[in-house]
Amino acid sequence: GIMKACAAMSMTGTASISSVAPGVSAALTATVAGLAVAIPALVGYNYLMNNVRDLTQQMENFSSEFLSIVERKFGGR
Repeated sequence: GIMKACAAMSMTGTASISSVAPGVSAALTATVAGLAVAIPALVGYNYLMNNVRDLTQQMENFSSEFLSIVERKFGGR
């Protein structure tokens, strides 16, 4: 988009709005589309990472409790 705007300026020799607007419009459209994809992806990534972190903590807590019980039952033998 921006490259098209620069090319249009070089061809016309002026920086008029009619020569620059289509290129800038295309660049802004691409930016909006990129943000529309990136923002939900970031939210989803953070949600999943928090779930993984919570599950990891629960598994570590379980393993610590389980090993403690096994040690109490069978540690003295």
